[in-house]
Amino acid sequence: MFIIGNLLNAVGYILNTVIGAFIWIIIISALLSWVNADPYNPIVMAINRLSGIIVNPLRRWGKFYAGPIDFSPMIAILILIFLQRFLVRSILDLSMRLR
Repeated sequence: MFIIGNLLNAVGYILNTVIGAFIWIIIISALLSWVNADPYNPIVMAINRLSGIIVNPLRRWGKFYAGPIDFSPMIAILILIFLQRFLVRSILDLSMRLR
């Protein structure tokens, strides 16, 4: 059973890292939307595409606007934090019990 515990431990840590990276990508994308960044810069394009994986479905699903302010990045970050706190911690706790 310790092999499954170690596997779940590795999956939990990788998932935690990926979710943390997506949170930072969404924050950077929101900051880039405030300044006049070059939209043809490859780094800006990559950040916008990666953040769009999570933010664009939220924009299609609901209208999270208050005037000119788009709250969908904040909703996406809150969802990711919930997943990080609930799903990742559950996987890590289960991996500890299986060791």
